[in-house]
Amino acid sequence: MENVNKELKVSALENGTVLDHIPAENVYKALDILNLKGIENPITIGINLNSKLYGRKGIIKIADRFFEDDELNRLALIAPHATVNIIRNFQVVEKRKLSMPDRIEGIARCMNPKCITNHQPVMTRFKVIEENGEISLLCHYCEKRSDIKSLF
Repeated sequence: MENVNKELKVSALENGTVLDHIPAENVYKALDILNLKGIENPITIGINLNSKLYGRKGIIKIADRFFEDDELNRLALIAPHATVNIIRNFQVVEKRKLSMPDRIEGIARCMNPKCITNHQPVMTRFKVIEENGEISLLCHYCEKRSDIKSLF
């Protein structure tokens, strides 16, 4: 019988960013938060990959794209344990952990149907609240507090 290679090979990233240890169920949310849908850079996405730490994980590799800290830290809302690897000339030159932002704007919608952000062209603004390992967002305008899972 022929020797069958059971490993999928993905081309190495010459320059760009690798986002690793994203909860598998949040990979598509991560694409939205980082505004990656529709960009022309090559993107490799892995979902439900084996992870020794988390059981299942997701990974996103973006060629020739580097992010500012405030962009990446928004990702902490849905993937607090994600790691960021900066790749240059096929080498990891920097590894970062995410930090929870104090505030976020424009990436979640308020769950209060009467909030001005749901009726007027006003960008959403939230204060991030972290208590007992749970994350919630407090709307700047209507002061409704919402569970992070309900906002994305």
